Amino acid sequence: MQRLRYSRYFKTFVILLDMILVSSVFVIYYWRNFEVKYDSETMEQNLLSIILLCFFWLLLSGRTRLYHIPRNVTYTIFLERILIHVFFFFLGVVMLGKVSMNDFLKTERFYLAGILLLVVIPIKSFIFFLLKYLRSKGINHRNIMFIGESASSDILRDIIRQRKDYGFKIYDYNDNPSQIEHLIKFWKDHGIHTIFLPSEHCLEKSFENMLFKQAELNKVKISLVPNIIQNDFFEYEFNYIETVPILSQAKYPLDFFTNLTIKRLFDLIFSIIVLIGICSWLFPIIILLIKLNDSKGSVFFVQKRYGYHDEVFDCLKFRTMKSENNKSDKTTSVDDDRITSIGKFLRKTSLDELPQFINVLIGNMSIVGPRPHMLLVDDFYKPKISRYSLRSMVKPGITGLAQVSGLRGDEGDMNIGMKKRILADSFYVKNWSFSMDIVIILKTVLLLIIGDKNAR
Repeated sequence: MQRLRYSRYFKTFVILLDMILVSSVFVIYYWRNFEVKYDSETMEQNLLSIILLCFFWLLLSGRTRLYHIPRNVTYTIFLERILIHVFFFFLGVVMLGKVSMNDFLKTERFYLAGILLLVVIPIKSFIFFLLKYLRSKGINHRNIMFIGESASSDILRDIIRQRKDYGFKIYDYNDNPSQIEHLIKFWKDHGIHTIFLPSEHCLEKSFENMLFKQAELNKVKISLVPNIIQNDFFEYEFNYIETVPILSQAKYPLDFFTNLTIKRLFDLIFSIIVLIGICSWLFPIIILLIKLNDSKGSVFFVQKRYGYHDEVFDCLKFRTMKSENNKSDKTTSVDDDRITSIGKFLRKTSLDELPQFINVLIGNMSIVGPRPHMLLVDDFYKPKISRYSLRSMVKPGITGLAQVSGLRGDEGDMNIGMKKRILADSFYVKNWSFSMDIVIILKTVLLLIIGDKNAR
């Protein structure tokens, strides 16, 4: 039985559904104004307007990628596409209304934009989560396999196994991969769609050439997994000069002045609201509890951390350890006896991080960004993970993508845990958007409400 796929047929159905939606807005409007009589010229003009709007909607989707739902795309990015699409479509309606004699386009353009936002977002969101659900249940999946091993491919394999909603089913090939005839039979027997292969040379050159040739003949895709653990892969981007491909040093979103200004303004406004609205009354309560629990020492804990461009700054926290053990030369562990009873509560609820809103106000930190590690942690991992320093291309944050993705705490950091965390931080630096910051903040609030099992 052929597997169900998000194919061109399903995309065609979704496109037709959108065309009907855009047209129905016209129909509903004129149905509501049924007492008005229309001549043939007016009806012809209305029909032409509908065709133009549908054509513009479809043409615009090629730029906004509205109908492209990759398996690894997040809902944040997908929702951003919908909003951008509707926004530019609305601008097109406004411009069309300026040159058209159609009463609807001249007077009801806000009605059209409102209806589209109220209807398109729920429908598109339903389709997005339906695809995710089907893929998590093994429907609409793709069969994949790994050939060759590397640290990066191991991380990818682990992610794919955890994220069922990506819709990948891994088939392990236990025979000798150099026997190309058996490998081709394996592809056909299991319907292999994609082979993941380390980009570094882990196979014999002659076999690698044969593998690429046979994969092309048998319509099997090959995806290369770069050695992101040691190589500076994230520091370059692929460009062309005419027809010649080149790798240029990457320019990240927050390298642009407008993006940096937006982020800084948001940090200032958000931190002021929190400091006045929450910290003004919560700080005295926490300070009193710390003093009652352990009267010795300061209520604040100041620790040196690496910040933007590796500049050292004083990171503020509420003290959660006994004053005599409040040192920065050792990371905490599960059931650490240095942590006070109130300290455990502050760490579990992340309330010990509240003073860092002062760091944000000063400009040392941001609301969202890679979490600042202890100096000894950064110094230990920088030489081991070459793109580790990419985290310093943005200001450290009170919360971050790694934290809301469950990559918090130090367990397993010596192996795959820290590498996953740095991957998340690298992704944030390279793909920053204001909407991503908002979603991370909302997820952080949700974790504070329901509790974060990784917090300690």
